[in-house]
Amino acid sequence: MSMKWISVLLLLLQSSYLSPGNAGKVLVWPTEYSHWINMKTILEELVQRGHEVTVLTSSASILVDPKKPSAIKFEIYPTSLRKHDFEGFFTKAIDKWIYELSKYTFWTYFSLMQEIFGEFSDCMEKLCKDAVLNKKLTTKLQESKFDVVLADAVGPCGELLAEILKIPLVYSLRFLPGYKTEKRSGGLPFPPSYVPVVLSELSDQMTFLERVKNMMYLLYFDFWFQTVKEANWDQFYSEVLGRPTTLYELMGKAEMWLIRTYWDFEFPRPLLPHFEFVGGLHCKPAKPLPKEMEELAQSSGENGIVVFTLGSMVSNMTEERANVIASALAQIPQKVIWRFDGKKPDTLGPNTRLYKWIPQNDLLAIKRML
Repeated sequence: MSMKWISVLLLLLQSSYLSPGNAGKVLVWPTEYSHWINMKTILEELVQRGHEVTVLTSSASILVDPKKPSAIKFEIYPTSLRKHDFEGFFTKAIDKWIYELSKYTFWTYFSLMQEIFGEFSDCMEKLCKDAVLNKKLTTKLQESKFDVVLADAVGPCGELLAEILKIPLVYSLRFLPGYKTEKRSGGLPFPPSYVPVVLSELSDQMTFLERVKNMMYLLYFDFWFQTVKEANWDQFYSEVLGRPTTLYELMGKAEMWLIRTYWDFEFPRPLLPHFEFVGGLHCKPAKPLPKEMEELAQSSGENGIVVFTLGSMVSNMTEERANVIASALAQIPQKVIWRFDGKKPDTLGPNTRLYKWIPQNDLLAIKRML
């Protein structure tokens, strides 16, 4: 499946002023953490097929590490944004998201979420300005004659680079709250009578009152919620291009949207030809587990195991919160493998093992092993 949709991108490269058999040049505007991990899979396959891939990354980058041996090229530009501050934003944002937002109602939840997106927008705008207003860098990019820009739609700027360089744009995306960007820029229809608004916790089997609620959510996301500070981006893009434009107008020029999920996991809904599901790109054949983990899994019996991780963006937490989580996990009958890097919680149960790193891909195949 992964080869099929990477081939779609290759076909776009082939049509971008290339003669048959020639390799293309791809400029990449990435974002951090799991977004980069997913995108890197595509980039490695493109390199494997003979294409030249250049990732444009700042000196404040967190996971996009140019120092690691790779066939992918990196163009690093300076920024006044410090890596510590950039990483600190993500840590605080996720901390608030996980431990504070879950206590509130839907409306308060997304009001607080918008604060997080607003701070993220400020960080991305700073990075974008440091890249685009760097005349030496933009001249070098223009002289490099790239064929296509591959960008993560969560972090704006890729569309501006594509416009400046006058080359096609391809997005990688899971979703944005309310599908607002997918609708406004991609033209993707989401009939609220039977397509639930993402993050609404509704299904496609809605009662009349649930459809009313779904419509209220749709209006909220369309006219109130902002993943970025749109007015700031509109003004910035207009100043750079020397003509009135908007963020959504430039995003609407994307040739293709690679959606990081699969049809089986989505409610039935309309789809346009330039939206393609590419879920599972990062999945690889499972390898044997480390001996200790395998023994733990095999000893779990009928109850099975629970793999608990807070993802690539959370590496530590306060002792108080760690103890609350450990206490809850101690009460379930399953054996627990917990990715955790910190002081061992006092309330850790005998059914829970802590690991600083876990082979998540291999653990997901454990069902077939038991």
